[in-house]
Parts: sequence; structure tokens; C-alpha cells
Amino acid sequence: MNTQTQPDRIIIFDTTLRDGEQSPGATLNVDEKLMIARQLARLGVDVIEAGFAFASPGDFEAVQKIAQTVGIESGPVICSLARAIRQDIKAAAEALKPAAHARIHTFISTSDIHLQYQLKKSRGEVLAIAEDMVAYAKSFMPDVEFSPMDAGRSELEFLYQVLERAIAAGATTINIPDTVGYTTPSEFGDLIRGIRENVPNISNAVLSVHGHNDLGLAVANFLEAVKNGARQLECTINGIGERAGNAALEELVMALHVRRQYFNPYLGRSVGSEEPLTNIDTRQIYKTSRLVSNLTGMLIQPNKAIVGSNAFAHESGIHQDGVLKNKLTYEIMDAHSIGISDNHIVLGKHSGRNAFRTRLKELGFDLSEQELNRAFVRFKDLADKKKEISDWDLEAIVKDETQTQVTDGYRLERVQVSCGDHACPTATVTLRTPSGEELTDAAIGTGPVDAVYRAINRVVEVPNQLIEFSVQSVTAGIDAIGEVTIRLQYGERIFSGHAANTDIIVASAQAYTNALNRLYSVLQQQGQSQPERESSGMEKASDPSIATVH
Repeated sequence: MNTQTQPDRIIIFDTTLRDGEQSPGATLNVDEKLMIARQLARLGVDVIEAGFAFASPGDFEAVQKIAQTVGIESGPVICSLARAIRQDIKAAAEALKPAAHARIHTFISTSDIHLQYQLKKSRGEVLAIAEDMVAYAKSFMPDVEFSPMDAGRSELEFLYQVLERAIAAGATTINIPDTVGYTTPSEFGDLIRGIRENVPNISNAVLSVHGHNDLGLAVANFLEAVKNGARQLECTINGIGERAGNAALEELVMALHVRRQYFNPYLGRSVGSEEPLTNIDTRQIYKTSRLVSNLTGMLIQPNKAIVGSNAFAHESGIHQDGVLKNKLTYEIMDAHSIGISDNHIVLGKHSGRNAFRTRLKELGFDLSEQELNRAFVRFKDLADKKKEISDWDLEAIVKDETQTQVTDGYRLERVQVSCGDHACPTATVTLRTPSGEELTDAAIGTGPVDAVYRAINRVVEVPNQLIEFSVQSVTAGIDAIGEVTIRLQYGERIFSGHAANTDIIVASAQAYTNALNRLYSVLQQQGQSQPERESSGMEKASDPSIATVH
């Protein structure tokens, strides 16, 4: 797919698996990245930035596997980030070899503050490096993207020179990053317009933008950039990313979809044109948002635009009255347009495996036989507990069962709690260790979940600090599935765990075990099969005062 042959539409460049994964605690393993990449392809993104191949063996493997499985002839462009350094670019090229359509995205800082304090290089040196490294990347593949990091704070004449040299060296996409989220919409629009007017060969490249949301202006900046000639938007699902995150894909796409009559003239179309401005299948937005949230452990705030749980809810009596008479009175888009289906009953306890498989395919899940078997067991178990099973219930159990867990970690076998308003909360847990041994221990806590976590800690003996404990109901009702997300800290790293169950205590225990297994896996890789137990760390691990419940 050559994205440059359609300049009258907006190219969506998704960097969830690269910049989005840099969010604290959002680290994904290779299989989880692959799962998201497949869904991004179903969503219809044009480019997937699969990672930073040189950063680690895990990143290299992820880029390579995504290139192999998702980077097919009819699929998206697969991209790897690379600093303007030969070994970075070479690693990116090697990892991207299996992709039918590949892109190297190389970058170097251009702002004086970065040159002085980070790179410690002169403008002349940066100019030469940018030209040389774009040419080097071009020697591996025809599709090369170049970014002048911190372009938003760069001196304009120097920025124009760098971009002109990069295009002359072979860059086919020029990306303008507002790296620290500093600019306002009018300033960012002026920046893009200035580049179009002052870089002589800019017409030889697609003009792209990348921006962070430190001032809450990323989406507004991007839309202003579109009006001034930007044709590629670099964004992430749910807006995740460094610090305050990136421009959110779902907000950008739906803004361009709902207000396409406003944006049509800026892309050379008639005002009334109904032709979509992007290639995104908007019906896949909600499903993609939920998948990324579940796998990264980063919950979506209820009032989040487009995908928040309150995005289509109406509390005000005036609003409710208007919506009942005509949805257009207070809704500018239909929930179905982003893939939120009615919460109707689709299956029951007498449903067979074929009906189950068929419904999952309709919901967009393509499971292996092993994954289907595990999910079907969970479905039957749920069907015995709930009279009504919705699509949302099915999504929750399937995602919970198909999330890749650490195969050689701890496995929760049993959990039992005793609590009450005049009782001392007590929990007994049994875990199977990586060596296959079953260990049982008990503990008391300030509440049942705290007691469970203290008991698990006594068995696992891995020091950690619990920094977030969140519970969300998948559907309404007393028998609803509850999704629990856990975030643990060990040293400077954060590990997340997720689980879903009709029993919140069980889900809490499973989520905590999943997070601990991620931590345990890292310790194994570092050669620390069992770290020294730190009493202060164990105390922090179960301190309920630092957990947030939503």
C-alpha cells in the first residue's frame, strides 16, 4: 500500500505500540503487542509503528513478528523507530524485512535547547547527520520518515534547512513533532503552513504531525495542522503515551468523521462530499480501545471523549427528554458508529461451541483452537452463574482468557476469604509455584482484598509496591462481571495485571498474580530467580492508602 498516492485523505499513523507503550506501567510482551497489531489492522490504520527495534531484544522480536504476521501485502505499513545512528537504522531494517510494506522512521533533535544540553552538537553537525542517516535508511528501503525532534521549539530557518536536506536525501514523509506539547493550535498551524511555504521540496514528501498532550491541546493542534496541509497524523489508542500522552486516535478520527463537511474543503473536496476522510473502520474503535486498555492496564476515564463509559450517557432530565424524542438533540454521533452494540442477550448455558465460535467471530475475535477451548470453559462457567450474557460479557471473558500470561510463573489455585463488619478480614490462598509445588498461606488485612494480597505476598516473597487497584463493572446488575486492574512498582519499573470474574475477590487475586508474574519474569531474565525479601517493600505492597478504586 502506497500511502502517498492518496493526498486527498488523512493517513493514520498509529504509534500505540511504540510511544504509547512508553507510558509508565504500560509495558507489553511480544504476544500482547501482536494482538494489538492485529486489531489495529482490522481498525484500518495506514501505518503501525511497531516499536523501537534497537531498544531491546524484546522490541526487535515484536517488530519482526508484527512485520511477519500483520505486514502482509494487503495490510498496513509496518514501521520501526530509529535514532539517526547507523546501528539503530540497521536493526530497524533487519526487523522489518518480513513486511510487505516497511518504513524506517529516523529522528534527531533540532531545537537549540536539545542541541546544547542533550546532543551537545552544533547545528552544522545535526544538519550533516540528518542528511547522512536519511540516505543510509534509504539504502535499505524506499519508504523513509524523518522527524526533527522538538520541532515546535526549533528556530524556523534552521528547521527549514534540515527538512530540505532530509527530503533531498530521500525522506518520503516529514514528521513535525510537538515533543513537549508546548504549542497552541494557531501556533502549530502557522508552523505547518510555514514549512509548506519555505521548504522548496516539501511537495516531494507527505507532511505529518506528532504531538503530546501536556496542555490538553494535542487533538486541537492536529486538526489545525490538517487545515494547513498536514496529511498524516501520528496518534495512539486512548491517547496513551509519555507524560500526558499523545493525540488520541479515536478523537481525531471521529472529529474528521462527524465534521467532514467542515474539513472537506481543506482536502480539496466539495463541502457536501460524504467520502470518508480516513481509512479507519470506525466500528472497530470501541473494541480497539477496550483491548488496549485491558492489555496495558490503563483504565479509561468515564468522561473520556468517544470511548468513555459516559460518552453516550445522559443524566440531565432535559437531555434525556430530548434524546428520547430525537437522538440528534444531544448526540452528535451514534454509539453504533464506534462499535458499541446494544447489550442484548446473545447466548445462554445451552449454547454450543459452534454458536459460541460464530458469535465471537461476529464480535471480531479470531481465536486459535486452544484459546477457544479456554474461553468456552469460562463461558459455560459464567452461563451457570448469570441468566443473561451480553456481548460485553463475552468480550470480557475472551480477552481475559486470551491475554498471554507468564507460562513459568505462579498460578492461583484457590482463594478463600472470611470477612464482615465485626470480623477480622482473613484470606487463605493456594498457589502453584513455577516448579509445580503447591504452597498455601494465610494472612489478615484491612479488608478481604488486602488480606488476599498479603497472603499472596507471603507465598511469592517478591517485594513490590501496590500503586493502583481499580475495579470496573462490565455490565449493570448484581451478577455483572467485574474487571480488576492492578499496577505494581518494583524499583523504577511498573507492572500491570488484569483479570475479569463475577467474583471480585477472585478477579483481584488473579490480577495481582498476573502482575507479580510479569515482575517475576523480568527478575528471571535478570538472573534474580528470587530477590531478597525486603520487609519495607512487603509492607508497602498491601498498603490500602495508596490504592485508588474507581
